[in-house]
Amino acid sequence: MPFARAMRTSKPARLLAVTTALYVAPALMMPAAQAAPGVMRAPFGTTPDGKPVSIMTLTNDHGVTVRVLSYGGVIQSVETPDRDGHTGDVVLGFKDLHGYTVDSAKGGLFFGAVIGRYANRLAGGNFSLDGKSYHIAVTAPPNALHGGTRGFDKNVWTVGGLHHDAHAASVTLTLVSPNGDQGFPGTLTTHVTYTLDDNDSLSLHYKATTDTSTVLNLTNHSYWNLGGEGSGSIAHEILTINADSFTPTDATSIPTGQTAPVAGTPLDFTKPTEINARLRSNDPQMMYARGYDMNWIVNGPYGQAPRLAANVYDPRSGRSMQVLTNQPGLQVYTSNSLDGGYAGISGHAYRQTDAIAFEAEHYPDSPNHPQFPTTRLNPGETFDYTTTFHFSNH
Repeated sequence: MPFARAMRTSKPARLLAVTTALYVAPALMMPAAQAAPGVMRAPFGTTPDGKPVSIMTLTNDHGVTVRVLSYGGVIQSVETPDRDGHTGDVVLGFKDLHGYTVDSAKGGLFFGAVIGRYANRLAGGNFSLDGKSYHIAVTAPPNALHGGTRGFDKNVWTVGGLHHDAHAASVTLTLVSPNGDQGFPGTLTTHVTYTLDDNDSLSLHYKATTDTSTVLNLTNHSYWNLGGEGSGSIAHEILTINADSFTPTDATSIPTGQTAPVAGTPLDFTKPTEINARLRSNDPQMMYARGYDMNWIVNGPYGQAPRLAANVYDPRSGRSMQVLTNQPGLQVYTSNSLDGGYAGISGHAYRQTDAIAFEAEHYPDSPNHPQFPTTRLNPGETFDYTTTFHFSNH
């Protein structure tokens, strides 16, 4: 299904109200009460090569605060109340730019960032388009992962479109990726609009166009912990995934090209299930990934109105988060590579299972599997997808 045709019919889905929390570094503290949705821009340091970076703060009148960096389109923090009204940060992140440009970059962990041009893996870093072969740097041997050595997560985006009214606050970031960038064909222009509304929903709207046929797979790589950033493992949280099937992989996390039912496997979250219930399964898929790191095929048609992809609930705090998207797949990742080498805003080291990522996207290695939903984008078409995170507490 071409991107343009699929997405021109998209329309907003009516979504449930929700709420969220976070720890805020003292330098970024906001007033306790917000009169209405608002957006502010402030400096957030300079990259090692001298580029200034901004931080945009989106607020609503329910105590939800979202902070976005122009570096990598990173969601630096999301603040939302628990069942007792106490706010806390539910996204893993760092208090300064150094944490993103130097510390986390060493491990390739993509904290909170926009991933592109190709989210997830390309086998051997290779794909073909119109009879021509292309190669992307191998960054997760033996495959390319998340767009090469300098993907969208390592660029400073242009800030524009700051807006707020009685119901929402938003900011749009833009990146122009030149022809040949990281080995991909075509000059690609990408816009990502972050919107926090008065229903306590954070939406990411991706739009992109190209001047030459190319492949594209965009997502966000936030690490979520509804108990609060730095609070420990998410293994006790209750997860539901609206998917009856998934794409099995080989030992290098490349899809076999088949689809398989989740029924009878550790990947069956069609009913609310504690993440820890089958986390230590000896199923080969779990052993390959050292936990959960698979692509679920979201039930329902993609490319239309966002539909429910997942729900996660933290019994300790009472926080819930729904993930809605019109992307075809959802990569769910239990932060298997966090090894204690990074300390976040709270000062606590991040370890395996300290967060869960919900990467709404197309399937891994799609250019090499023509039976998968296409990731081809042609001139005159628009890549146009939305993922929404809804917060609530009870």
